[in-house]
Amino acid sequence: MSVLVCFHAHPDDEVFGTGGVMRLAADAGHRVVLVVATDGAAGQVPDGLLRPGESLARRRRDEVERSAATLGADRVVHLGYGDSGMAGEPTPAATNPFRLAALGEASSRLAAVLEEERPDVLTVYDPNGGYGHPDHIMVHNVGVRAAQQVGMDSVYESSINRDHMRAIMEMAAQHNPDLADMELPDLDSIGLPADAFTTTVDVTAAMAAKRAAMLIHETQIGDFGPMLGMDQAQLAAAFGTEWFRRHGAEPGLTESALPL
Repeated sequence: MSVLVCFHAHPDDEVFGTGGVMRLAADAGHRVVLVVATDGAAGQVPDGLLRPGESLARRRRDEVERSAATLGADRVVHLGYGDSGMAGEPTPAATNPFRLAALGEASSRLAAVLEEERPDVLTVYDPNGGYGHPDHIMVHNVGVRAAQQVGMDSVYESSINRDHMRAIMEMAAQHNPDLADMELPDLDSIGLPADAFTTTVDVTAAMAAKRAAMLIHETQIGDFGPMLGMDQAQLAAAFGTEWFRRHGAEPGLTESALPL
């Protein structure tokens, strides 16, 4: 049995980039551990969703625990930091925001988990955190540092394939005239180009679990809502592949699965 540890910034992040590999690893009999850096309490939540007296942090913790179970995780670890919010927004200092954490202290928290689990693979994000979110950038920095502390070299950077995203957006615009006039994000600042990835994993067999995990994150329905309206073919086209770059890999490495 191998061990996969997926390190993410906020509750719900686990679904997008690693939900498929988590489910596939669990189905193959491997141990799967999800580590979440922050409480996600700076996120937006639909009006009326929280129960009386319920905090957003508590609700999101419950959601990620249930999502992790759906994706096959054997253990969920919360590092205990506050959600820093998006870049350019005021940092909620009273919540111990992850972006302001001391690198050595934060990496030691993660290193303790790695020492316990002795994973064969650790996933983090690319150096820009996929899209520049400060907590995601910290996941990369903390994850790489923690792996070095425990002498682990099998670190994989989960990221967005910007070329694939561009193709999906163009295809969607062709089929929906209302999207043709939408201002698209600057994709050159998001993720990595297709040729930067070392590891491309087909996770279509896990799409039912990924979609079920999306549904669990009710507080993030603003993020997931448009995707939940896709049919199975559209959902598989958009999320049926997960991309990784092995940190520090020599040029020419090409893989179709994580080395578990």
